[in-house]
Amino acid sequence: MQKENRLFEDMARLLSSLAGTMAGAGREAETRMRERLRELVIGTESVTREEHEALRALAAETRAELEKLKQEVSELRAAGARARKPAS
Repeated sequence: MQKENRLFEDMARLLSSLAGTMAGAGREAETRMRERLRELVIGTESVTREEHEALRALAAETRAELEKLKQEVSELRAAGARARKPAS
């Protein structure tokens, strides 16, 4: 009877240890999958925050310059139309 109780206790300890090991293995697998996914995403052709901000500033400058040029063209057209208008 004593041997059977000890056998059950040993089996319970072994199963408890196995459950802990499996949980640890699951966490390790999840961590490795996250690292691998991060490597894949970083390895793609993505831009950094600094590059994005620099391009955004460049686009804003370009839009401002475009608006300025549109205004100048409009003024030149108006001046040309006035110059072509016959004197009455």
